[in-house]
Amino acid sequence: MKIFLEGMLLSIIATLSFAGSAPTQASYDLRSPDNRIEIRIRTAKQLRYDVLLRGTEVLDDCTLSLDIEHQTLGVDPTVIDARQRSYDQVVEPVVRQKFAKIRDHYNELRINLQGGYSVVFRAYNEGAAYRFETSLPQSQVKVYKEEANFNFPSNFVVYYPQEDSFFSHNERKYVPQHLSEIAPEFIASLPAVVDLTGGAKLAIAESGLEDYPGLWLRGTGGNGLAATFPPYPLKEELEGDRNFRVTQTADYIAVTSGTRAFPWRVMGIADKDADLLTNQIVWLLEKPSQLKDTSWIKPGKVAWDWWNANNIYSVDFKSGVNTATYKYYIDFASKYGIPYIILDEGWYKLGNVLQVVPEMNMEDLTAYAKEKDVGIILWVVAKSLDDQLIPALDQFQKWGIKGIKVDFMQRSDQLMVDYFYRVSSEAAKRKMLVDFHGDQKPATMTRTWPNLISAEGVRGMEWSKWSADSEPGHNVTLPFTRMFLGPMDYTPGAMRNATKATFAPIHEQPMALGTRCHQLAMYVVFESPLQMLADSPSNYLREPEAMEFLSAVPTEWDETKALDGRIGEYVSVARRNGQDWYVGAMTNWTARDLDIDLSFLPQGNFTMDAYQDGINADRMASDYKKTSTQVNRSSKLKIHLAPGGGWAARIHP
Repeated sequence: MKIFLEGMLLSIIATLSFAGSAPTQASYDLRSPDNRIEIRIRTAKQLRYDVLLRGTEVLDDCTLSLDIEHQTLGVDPTVIDARQRSYDQVVEPVVRQKFAKIRDHYNELRINLQGGYSVVFRAYNEGAAYRFETSLPQSQVKVYKEEANFNFPSNFVVYYPQEDSFFSHNERKYVPQHLSEIAPEFIASLPAVVDLTGGAKLAIAESGLEDYPGLWLRGTGGNGLAATFPPYPLKEELEGDRNFRVTQTADYIAVTSGTRAFPWRVMGIADKDADLLTNQIVWLLEKPSQLKDTSWIKPGKVAWDWWNANNIYSVDFKSGVNTATYKYYIDFASKYGIPYIILDEGWYKLGNVLQVVPEMNMEDLTAYAKEKDVGIILWVVAKSLDDQLIPALDQFQKWGIKGIKVDFMQRSDQLMVDYFYRVSSEAAKRKMLVDFHGDQKPATMTRTWPNLISAEGVRGMEWSKWSADSEPGHNVTLPFTRMFLGPMDYTPGAMRNATKATFAPIHEQPMALGTRCHQLAMYVVFESPLQMLADSPSNYLREPEAMEFLSAVPTEWDETKALDGRIGEYVSVARRNGQDWYVGAMTNWTARDLDIDLSFLPQGNFTMDAYQDGINADRMASDYKKTSTQVNRSSKLKIHLAPGGGWAARIHP
């Protein structure tokens, strides 16, 4: 009988081979199953390690320690014993972000040390990771500091998402700069992607974040990056309904259990840029699903109102935040088989999620949605929801709401990380999906909470309403950077497409930089199991040919092939759902020709419906051409991408 629960064994039985206790020694060696990656660990004076890729050092003399109750674990360590094991299992994720089956294969070294703690290193083919584990006599302890220094042997270029403060939506550009150019006061969210010798990449991230503040990075002034953490909040003040700021902090970062496993410090390693797109190390290190019944979790596309400012037209009613407008969204979603719509800001009186505005008849609207088989997702401000969490979710459940989009957290201190868990858990009890905006950390929790279906924390298309920042060069950086952490709610789908010369940020009638096919390709390249259609339904209804693609393209994938790509330049990806394959390619402002080899197809003949940049797409960004041709696994294509362009195809039997 086929087992669909995540973490259950499929055809491969987990292999656990223990090397037993090693004699006390000062250095240890751990290698990935394919022997490409090596971790050299030293315990003299302080815990230290190096990481090598194919025999070449990529991290050099990195240090780690943990200050708990002013006792520094990892300094002057005394080894009790060290144990190695190998692990090999296939898991089937609840939500298929990249693959239907994922191999969890690693070699592990556990070093047990005097003082009630251990450090665990793992070497995957996808990278390296470590974490502290403690078994302290105190039931509760304060963590004052965690040291994690990532030291590189050379002054490499790093794609660094620099932040102004810990109070942030994490919507940053990944700017390439040399490590030595980053001063210690310049902090960053994750991941920092380092360009190693020979084109390999190393992405610094975290996983298994729970009951602890999120990892941030800072410069060292040299060839390295170092961990930094939001301190524990002592006082918070609310500005308006949404900016819940920390106004006083402690001199520690966490109050937590004395016996626990701490978050993983992750170094994803890829031989070439494109391999970052299929690297699953962050997901593999997350705690397995906390949900027993996941049958109700349904990924899919969403018709979204906020980006297009409810600009619907050719109707007999005044558009806006009202029942008639959202029935129009429901009709559009029903016509194209789109499973959800979102009610964004405006449906409730700000500050009170239980007070629906008079223009909205929620009972009428939810009954209409049920009749049309379209689910409703409700946007809420994080603090307002937290103040009314149980009564609000109970009311949403009575209405038949399918999910919540929680916004304006803007923090990743321990209290906020606890909030992510609490909301995900309470929503799951009521069979509701969660999409967290306003922070990137929930993207690394989607295995643990499969109903946590997507997360923002990305400079997405909403920025085109007020700036030119979500532009093609940025768009082809994100798959190799932010998307490494997990799902990325970029919110694509613009039908008003602009070149550099024709773009203007118009808040109420927005457009997007890049071509129409650049937008279509995002649905293949960008991963989000809850994927938005950001433009107005009225605009989509005028584009039936584009909607043939947008209505069909899935949001879950059985298989992913990263075909080619260079960070900040271009990307091409093929993904399979069932028997259908989809291919997406995107470029920056440089026009280019790409080769697409269809040898990933199975035997047989297929129809390829392709959308390519029109001959005048460099001047008129919405210009495109649709073609239908017969292809097979021997077919080799040469595609042309206009400046800021793209290419998208559906290949089906």
